Amino acid sequence: MLTTLALLMSLTAGAEIAAASDQEVDVELVLAVDVSGSMDLEEAQVQRAGYVDALRHPDFVNAVRDGLTGRIAISYFEWAGTIRDSSHLPWQIISGPEDAKAFAAQLEARPIATRRGTSISGAIVYGAKLFDGNGYSGMRRVIDVSGDGPNNFGPPVTPARDAATALGIIINGLAIMIRPSAAYGSLDDYYSNCVIGGPGAFVLPVQESEDFAIAIRRKLILEVSGAEPPARVIRAAGESADCMIGEKLRPSYMERYYPELDR
Repeated sequence: MLTTLALLMSLTAGAEIAAASDQEVDVELVLAVDVSGSMDLEEAQVQRAGYVDALRHPDFVNAVRDGLTGRIAISYFEWAGTIRDSSHLPWQIISGPEDAKAFAAQLEARPIATRRGTSISGAIVYGAKLFDGNGYSGMRRVIDVSGDGPNNFGPPVTPARDAATALGIIINGLAIMIRPSAAYGSLDDYYSNCVIGGPGAFVLPVQESEDFAIAIRRKLILEVSGAEPPARVIRAAGESADCMIGEKLRPSYMERYYPELDR
C-alpha cells in the first residue's frame, strides 16, 4: 500500500510554480465521474444528463459570472477501477453561456460505458495531477468526485485524500445512493469521513434518479461561488466510518486476511 508520503511525492513530482502568464480564474474545477460496474447503464445515463443539464443551466452560468474574475477553468474525466486518458476532457475556460454550452456538448457527445472496480483513490491522484501546468491560476482548486460505492481497488482512499489536501486541493463529493447497499452502511457518511477534505469541503447525497440534475447543479454552483454550504449538506467529519470497508468486502481481501473463512 502507498503511504501518504509516497502519494504526496507522486503528486508533487514534476509540479512547477505557476507561471506569471497563467490565466487567473476564480476556481480550477475537476469533475471526476464514477463509471464503475455498480452503475448500470440507466444510472450512468442519468448521471451524464445531470452534468450536461447543470453545465447549461443559467444559474450555473450566473454563478460563474458573479465571481471575482467572472470565469472558471474546468476539466472532466471518468473513473472506475482504472482511468482511461481517453475519458479526459481537457481544461477549458467557462465565462458565459456559450462556453458552458460548448463544454456540455463535448460531454454529451461522449459514449457511455461502465468498467469494473471502484478506485476513488486513483480518481483523486489522477485529478490532483491535472492541476500541474494547466495554464491557470485559481483562487481555489477543487476535485468534484461522484460515486456510488466505497473504494475497493488500488491504494486506500484516505492517504490519497490527505496527500491532495496537503497541496491545498479541496475534495467535494456527490454520494449516489439510488441503490444503497446495507453491506457498507451509509455512503454519505463514508464520503464525509473518508473521501472529502479541505476548507469548506462537503458531500451532497443523491437518493432518487430525478434528483440528479438538481443535486449536480447545486453542487457546481456551491463550488464555483465558494459559498458556505447549507446546513443540510454534509460537511467533512472526523474519521469514525471504516474507510477500508470497500476493500474488506472484496473476496481477495477476505481470502488474504481471513484465510480460515475458506475452510
